[in-house]
Amino acid sequence: MSVRRKLFAAMASIIVAMSVLFVLVTLFVVRATLEHVQIIDRSEETREWSELFAGYYEQNGGSWNGVRNSVTINEMAQRNPIVSLLLLSPDRKTLFEAGNAHAEAVYRLGIQADVHAGGETVGKLYYYDPEAASVSIMRIGISSSVTFLLLAGAIVFAGVSLLVAFLLSKRLTAPLRQLIPVLDRLGKGELGVQAPVTTKDEFGRIAESFNAMSGQLQRAEQARRNLVADVAHELRTPLTIIRGKLDLVQQRGEPVEPESLLPLQDDLIRLTRMVDELHQLSLAEARKLPLERKPTNMRELLERIAERITPDAEAKRIEVTIDSSGDKPTADADPNRMTQVFLNLLVNAVRYTPEDGKVAIVIEEQPGRNGEGGQMKIAIADSGIGIESKHLPFLFDRFYRTEEARTRHGGGMGLGLAIAKEFVTAHGGSIEAASAPGRGTTFTVTLPRA
Repeated sequence: MSVRRKLFAAMASIIVAMSVLFVLVTLFVVRATLEHVQIIDRSEETREWSELFAGYYEQNGGSWNGVRNSVTINEMAQRNPIVSLLLLSPDRKTLFEAGNAHAEAVYRLGIQADVHAGGETVGKLYYYDPEAASVSIMRIGISSSVTFLLLAGAIVFAGVSLLVAFLLSKRLTAPLRQLIPVLDRLGKGELGVQAPVTTKDEFGRIAESFNAMSGQLQRAEQARRNLVADVAHELRTPLTIIRGKLDLVQQRGEPVEPESLLPLQDDLIRLTRMVDELHQLSLAEARKLPLERKPTNMRELLERIAERITPDAEAKRIEVTIDSSGDKPTADADPNRMTQVFLNLLVNAVRYTPEDGKVAIVIEEQPGRNGEGGQMKIAIADSGIGIESKHLPFLFDRFYRTEEARTRHGGGMGLGLAIAKEFVTAHGGSIEAASAPGRGTTFTVTLPRA
């Protein structure tokens, strides 16, 4: 059963149940009220007649034989011709009739009284006169009218409510019905398909989440395809060079000079490095990267890393500065992994900063609640050429290089930032990039404090 039908069935059940309950309770209250309303009092007359019939029953030896011909009873009945009487046995057999009214009218509209003899009920007496009949007719009329109005009102109310429930269930489930075909398309492999967002409620949030998921699946599939193409592209050139040089050596048939093997060694080193970086990246993405985390003084770590890039920085007259908010900013990190992260960021900063530029490293501590925990932010800002905004969302993708870093030997293989992101993520931190052409680039790494 569809959600729409389930919703309609639930609403319809509640509407029908409440309508029936309302009708029954109202009828019970109205009838109970009418039965206890005493507009006229005939208790004295009914009591006298009940005693008269009871006396006859006892005098006749506990039998109603001959009651129709009782002179006393008939004379008393003739004294008031507007009164009609009906006496029934306990098993509803007619024992006595008197008056001008029809027995059925006396039975339906008369005032009922029990006839008792010897502690038992020996008959049912119905007392009828025009005034009492009018009151009974009014009671029956009110009860019937109320019953009819309640039933008619309940039917109309239930009908209108069911129609509203049907339209409401149709409207509420409309976004879900629109989402189902899109889900089917995604299940058939149409990645990136988007669902219409027509509401701002939970269904709208579901559609937005689905669209985000679909887009992410499309990007992941595209990244997978790009990875295969990029790996093939990166391997093709060095392997082609190695193969060509080896073929040339074999064709010459001469002894190989050690100097001629250096280019082959460089390409082999490059291939080995790429395979090693891919292995590290795959471990980090699978959350299987081994970490030896311990309290690490980030200022001392960054000073040691800065010393490694000093020759390249001095060659371009680039000033490298380190500034920290505390004397011993300590983070919970693996020094070896974070060395690889910051070394990659600083090498890139020096590489893409022109001569007489600056590279600033700023360490900022952010305490947590009650002075415990918190975060540490390390910002590496350069005064280099900057990066266009269109490249920023893809900087941490595998094998992604901007136009300025397309050269194979000058721009790297496009794995450094991807590895840096995964290493930082493995520490429970984050890394972000902010840049603008001609204004330099800032990479901000956030790590948990020790």
